[in-house]
Amino acid sequence: MTDPPVPLARLLAMSYRWMIDELHRRLAADGWRGIRPAYGFMLLAVRPGPITPTELATQLGVTKQAASKLADAMITDKLLDRDVDDDDARRRRITLAPRGLELLAAVEAIYAALEDEWADIVGATSIRQTKQRLSRALLAVHDGAFPPIRPTP
Repeated sequence: MTDPPVPLARLLAMSYRWMIDELHRRLAADGWRGIRPAYGFMLLAVRPGPITPTELATQLGVTKQAASKLADAMITDKLLDRDVDDDDARRRRITLAPRGLELLAAVEAIYAALEDEWADIVGATSIRQTKQRLSRALLAVHDGAFPPIRPTP
């Protein structure tokens, strides 16, 4: 009896897990110590521009307390900054700090290297087509926009 084929969802999950683990292994090797996987979700949420803790919690699908706690840790690690909104002094905004921008650049470089390594295995055309097809499918089921990437609860 042969094993049933591995479902796409499982292959995507295994691929994702390997890429995230390898990303963090390479970040650590490059001197980025203490970078937690949850930091990536926060960096992606903050990258477009200033965001309030409430907006951040909504985008990440977590409580405001959880979002604020993670932001505090990243501010301590000098990856994020918190400042006062010019229009409303009661409102705080979270932005990327220069070190956070450096981390994002390091992450993007590692992801590019990982894609190149997989392209050496399956071919650059296959990688490009896979990305195009997954993009098309995600956009089709999410009203033409990519959904936010959220941590698992």
